[in-house]
Amino acid sequence: MITEKTKIWLSSPHMGGQEEWYVKQAFDTNWIAPLGPNVNLLEDKIAAFLHEDVEVAAVSSGTAAIHLALILLGVSNGDDVLCQSFTFSASANPILYQGANPIFVDSEKHSWNICPDLLEEAIVERIKKGKKPKAIIAVHLYGIPYDALRINKISKKYDIPVIEDSAEALGSSYLGIKCGTLGDFSILSFNGNKIITTSGGGALISKSKKMKEKAIHLATQARDDAPHYQHSKTGYNYRMSNVVAGIGCGQMEVLSERIAQRRRNYQFYKEQLEVLPRISFLEEKEGVFSNRWLTTVLFDSFYTRELVRTELLKDNIESRPLWKPMHLQPVFAESSAYVNGVSQDLFERGLCLPSGSNLEEADLFRITNLIKNTLQK
Repeated sequence: MITEKTKIWLSSPHMGGQEEWYVKQAFDTNWIAPLGPNVNLLEDKIAAFLHEDVEVAAVSSGTAAIHLALILLGVSNGDDVLCQSFTFSASANPILYQGANPIFVDSEKHSWNICPDLLEEAIVERIKKGKKPKAIIAVHLYGIPYDALRINKISKKYDIPVIEDSAEALGSSYLGIKCGTLGDFSILSFNGNKIITTSGGGALISKSKKMKEKAIHLATQARDDAPHYQHSKTGYNYRMSNVVAGIGCGQMEVLSERIAQRRRNYQFYKEQLEVLPRISFLEEKEGVFSNRWLTTVLFDSFYTRELVRTELLKDNIESRPLWKPMHLQPVFAESSAYVNGVSQDLFERGLCLPSGSNLEEADLFRITNLIKNTLQK
């Protein structure tokens, strides 16, 4: 009888040991609510890690955080919002929640993130058409920071605020500044596959206590200060619960360790595979530090990528093509886009390799040996 090999996941949750203690505290003190000491502590831990004078609001997801940022920036029905095309759909979906129009911008080759040249071209063209965009959503993809210096310069030049999507980049930095502090608003995600997790959750980061208070007000159904339930504006059920925040408190205690483990994975893959002629890696440029949330590789062709992916799948190893650009997604077929072909090429040739911080060396050898054997046939 053939025994199925142990599953290797792309990026599975990895507990540190103290999460259960914080959750137990929530139960023991009956703080089973979307507020409580764990929520406050998690926000403090995130702010302390970022080493900046920031205000953190813990919410139910990174998507919710983007939605709140758009609301706080006054984005409404019919407005244009510029958004990186090469990303997960959660970066763009909240634009539709507001009835606004996503305008997608392609990537630059050296970071795979939003191209500053195309971004400025898009802004100039939209302004000429009499419709200045209300916001820019830029994403640190796979833990690699976007060119924040140029993006922020463009933002200031045209007075268009930046929402920094740092869902994949907690622990990364740009010119010594932590990702999550580089935009007018920034967001984090603690989804189950992220570098640390609360099972589901996120955070909205701003530099203003007033903005944090407004975000929390909106995230808790926008209830007015009255003895009865009164609402003057639309609210949302977006606040993180005290139980879930307890998991996050425990996870924050091992974040530095998780970053080191993810970077170890990348280094192992690079040392084992870079000698192969049909594969390449996205390296850190000067001034960039990546958490290496996922290790990604580029092959010489779509055929090679699919050959490796299917061989890994046969061996019960999960891998995944790079994000399909938003301007190629059916749901955004009618949206405007400024493209240069970079993200489509990356989607066709790129692959995310298993990158969990709980991978053993034997797992990494199993993966790399299979890739070597496949490419050397």
